[in-house]
Amino acid sequence: MSSSTRLELSPGPQIRETPGAFPSTPGETDSPSVVSSQHSLSKAVYERRAEYTVPGKIRIKVGTWNVAALPGTEKDIGSWFVEGKGISESLSTLSFEDKDGTTDGQTLEDVDHQEARRSKKKPTVPSNDPGLVPGGEEIGLYALGLQEIIDVSSATEALKPYNDPWPSRKWKRAVEDAMPQGYIKVAEQQLIGLFLLIYAVPRVAPTISSVSTASIGTGLMGYLGNKGAVVARLVLGETTRLVFVNCHLAAGTEKGNLERRNWDTSQILSRAKFDPLYNGAGEREETGESIGDEDFAFWFGDLNYRLEGMPGDDVRRLLMLHTKNEYRQGGPSKRKISAELALQNKASSSDTTNDTDRKSRILHHIHPRSSTETPPSSLASDTLDGSSDPSSLQTTLASLLPHDQLHQQMQTRKAFHDGWREGPIDFLPTYKYDVGSVGMFDSSEKKRGPSWCDRILYRTRRDKLAYEEKVSAEEASRKRDQEMKSHGIGDPAVNQEEVLFDYDPATDGDDHDYNPDADAEGQEKVTTAAGFEDKIHLEYYTSHQRVLSSDHKPLDAVFTLHYEAVDPDLKAKVYQEVARQLDKAENEGRPAVTVVVDHHHDQDADSKSSSGHEGVDFGGVRFDSPKTRTITIANTGRVPATVGFTDRIVSADQKSGDAPPWLRIHFDRSSDEDHPAFEPHDVYTLEPGDAVNVDITLHVKDVGLVRMLNEGHASLEDVLVLRIHNGRDHFLPVYATWLPSSFGRSIGPSVNVPGGGVRKSQDGNGGSQGVKWSAPREIFRLTESIEDLVERAVAEWGMKADDEQPPWEEVGWPFISLAEGGKENQKCKERIREALDNDTPISSAFLAEMGATQRAEAVATTLLSFLSSLQDGVISETMWIELEKTIVERERLKTHLSVDDERMQILDTLTASPAHSTSFTFITSMLVKIISEVLSQIPDELKREATRKKLEEAFASSFAELIIKAPLPANAKERRMTQARRKRIIRVFIEELGDS
Repeated sequence: MSSSTRLELSPGPQIRETPGAFPSTPGETDSPSVVSSQHSLSKAVYERRAEYTVPGKIRIKVGTWNVAALPGTEKDIGSWFVEGKGISESLSTLSFEDKDGTTDGQTLEDVDHQEARRSKKKPTVPSNDPGLVPGGEEIGLYALGLQEIIDVSSATEALKPYNDPWPSRKWKRAVEDAMPQGYIKVAEQQLIGLFLLIYAVPRVAPTISSVSTASIGTGLMGYLGNKGAVVARLVLGETTRLVFVNCHLAAGTEKGNLERRNWDTSQILSRAKFDPLYNGAGEREETGESIGDEDFAFWFGDLNYRLEGMPGDDVRRLLMLHTKNEYRQGGPSKRKISAELALQNKASSSDTTNDTDRKSRILHHIHPRSSTETPPSSLASDTLDGSSDPSSLQTTLASLLPHDQLHQQMQTRKAFHDGWREGPIDFLPTYKYDVGSVGMFDSSEKKRGPSWCDRILYRTRRDKLAYEEKVSAEEASRKRDQEMKSHGIGDPAVNQEEVLFDYDPATDGDDHDYNPDADAEGQEKVTTAAGFEDKIHLEYYTSHQRVLSSDHKPLDAVFTLHYEAVDPDLKAKVYQEVARQLDKAENEGRPAVTVVVDHHHDQDADSKSSSGHEGVDFGGVRFDSPKTRTITIANTGRVPATVGFTDRIVSADQKSGDAPPWLRIHFDRSSDEDHPAFEPHDVYTLEPGDAVNVDITLHVKDVGLVRMLNEGHASLEDVLVLRIHNGRDHFLPVYATWLPSSFGRSIGPSVNVPGGGVRKSQDGNGGSQGVKWSAPREIFRLTESIEDLVERAVAEWGMKADDEQPPWEEVGWPFISLAEGGKENQKCKERIREALDNDTPISSAFLAEMGATQRAEAVATTLLSFLSSLQDGVISETMWIELEKTIVERERLKTHLSVDDERMQILDTLTASPAHSTSFTFITSMLVKIISEVLSQIPDELKREATRKKLEEAFASSFAELIIKAPLPANAKERRMTQARRKRIIRVFIEELGDS
């Protein structure tokens, strides 16, 4: 199954979710968004990479084994893959000069005893095997590819990875038990029966990064995972990209099977995608890597390529002439081999029984040639080298390899032709053997011909580039030849000396024996994608002939890789140096400004300023009392600076914008044209040496915010962001201390405020006295003051000239200020609120020159503001529901009550909350007093009666909205009826009483 997301033009969902389905192509949302300055820094550090890399050396062992879903195969994994055991020196032409073939003086177990004691519960490798290839802690990176860890021919078994993790767990446990202590798994990927595991030595594992794995199914319908590949990409030392491909290609010996194997290969190459990664310069790839983008690739597995153009029986007999010598006793395998060879002798007209003659006869059948070309059989084999001795294993292998399909496909450029290579094949075909046998090839009825199905290929970046250059050169040569022929130069009659190019694409340039880029030790130099010069050398490539638990023989290869690895400490040092250099160079050409805060030291100043806090400190802040601070922004750089406040960093419950709702920002000049970097905010351009003053005003007037501040659920703190285009942002903290207000509260808590006001109570200096009032003291004090001031205002007006219009001629006075909006009027109301909060005399808020009329208007409008801010109102929603229910019922029954009875009915409802009832009484009594005072100045009875009705209507309308806190109906008719009922609640207490 592909590890990537869905491709837009892919098969249906059922196919897409099948293991090995097509991967997706990363979309536009995956494209990188890298800050330019960080990109420049990374690039500059990358340019100095030679200063922070150190030489590294690692041995990489790549192993592959088709375990055929046979039980007990996991017991052998540690012996051959980790310890290097199970190799038959006599059945391999590979030299093992550094191994003595013994263990502590004990002789290696012979084949007969090994086969006889085979068990599914124990390793099948021979006893006393010293291990002939490097293993254990000599290896820095182990990459193991297994095939058929479950039976892929069974649909039930093939789908088990979805719900049965046991097979992969079993193999992983077996591998980890065999690994040297401390080795760390760095990659794992499974696709049905395919399993890839990569482990690293502890010193190397931390240097491995950017690990990405994927699965590509090429089986049934071209998508299912019974065939395909599992792949892994990793970066070693932050410099070298390695890719590992474990595959299982289509089986079969027919031509169609061969073509399907080639198709499987092309699908794996085109569909394998790895996650994008960042290169050394800090640039992120727009799309994921594919096979071919790496520095070194290892392709291994059951490729299933067969021997072609020769009878399978001949190959079996030829190879068994070598394997029969492994047996000294007459065990089952020896008897089977002898029986088959005996049948061949009977079929032959010759009575010769010499093995050398038998081999020559079979080889002549495979490769007919004249007798003069055949070395004489009488010549002792020990006088010849392996390549000249017709009886040698080397000669046998050399005669078979030209028939290998994989080599043929590479030569004809049909598969693995673009730079892939393989080490010398110095071992017997790895397939197909009788399970439990060292040298008995398939003795079943099918008698499958032996083949090198299991392979390990590798390719370097240099190999791939060389092939691409070769193809480009061939194409250029072809075009030149066509051009020459078009001019008659290519005519047969033309002198052959004028022909510039004579090439055969199928054969030219395929010789890998000579490598000018290899050093004296045969280590090939490769320039990596990161620009480093690495070296790789194939040390060993061999099969483990004496592993008996599968019909395939396991295969491994050991590579030595010299590479450049990043030293984290050295890189950090270079990074710091480059960062300082870039910062210095960048700062000299970037706009720079200095922000100066004008600090105020008033009586309400907060302690933050004195304790060294930076920013704008507004000190103590009151309700509806704006405060302004000024900052100066000066261009202290060498280039013009475009500045402006931009969106703050806010949490989900905060309002975005350049400032919080309780703050205003004002520059002392006009803004520039719109700037894309600041939209939708204003910007201002300052020339070098220029400066601008900015007024920042804090004004808390939202009652909802006041309530939250009173309750401690909000604070007056924020951080403004002053953006300098192409420069460094400045973060400007603003903060203030909230001074508790009597506004914005509920009546219930307000009656519990002790003497001294809410400030004293909030500070904890009197809250335990248990003082309770019958109504909020603010209502009592305000209504009492209004009654007194209205009486004085009326008396004052009687002493003025008759031609001036009295203020009460304006219906609604004193609750409508004739000096509304005046600065002094606003200051007076601030002082009145301060007197309420601190429980000081309201009279202290008035300036000496203020008359009783102005004072009455200031206190009256303060009362309106207080009533409006009450959270539950004088008549709460619950109370109003009860009142309205009574009124509606009375209207339905058309019951008429006297004023006294109506008043009593209302008070009965309000008495459920005495504080609300008393507050209501204070307010209505005040209104009666005002009406009485105004009417006393009107001698004409008719005019007085008309004025009374106007005042009652005005006061009822305005105070009904203020003191009753309940939502109005949405329906217009019902809303008008409700408003009339609410006004009636006020009117019943003030009408007719104005004359008394």
